[in-house]
Amino acid sequence: MPVQVVQLGSPRLSGEGLRIGTVRRPPRGVAKTAFATRKHCDVWLPPLAPSEELRKFGQAAKGEKEWHTFIRRYRAEMNQPEKRSLLDLLAALSHQTTFSIGCYCDVIARGATLPPFRPARASRGAWRSIRAMSQATPL
Repeated sequence: MPVQVVQLGSPRLSGEGLRIGTVRRPPRGVAKTAFATRKHCDVWLPPLAPSEELRKFGQAAKGEKEWHTFIRRYRAEMNQPEKRSLLDLLAALSHQTTFSIGCYCDVIARGATLPPFRPARASRGAWRSIRAMSQATPL
């Protein structure tokens, strides 16, 4: 099933499924009980967010080379055992249900990347989405 990357706070897309917020900090001024009703996320999963240092590096990335460095470092962070387990869970869920991964970035302008699912474990549609988004370049 497809996995989409969405900007937290944006209007929900048709067929988006469960919206998982993968950011280090929750939205400012929004109570946890209001995340879903305010278009942010249904579930907040901060362990899938880049580290604070890497987040700052990614936000400052100006060109393709820096963006690819961010992606490489993010994938290395996601290869830690506890994060790998979460990714394995999401990969398994991608066979059963549709869901979206949310971040604060401008998904279109930044060529947002999903956490690196293992291709053998993610559904075919999810893996195509992941590959396309992770290979995108920033504007």
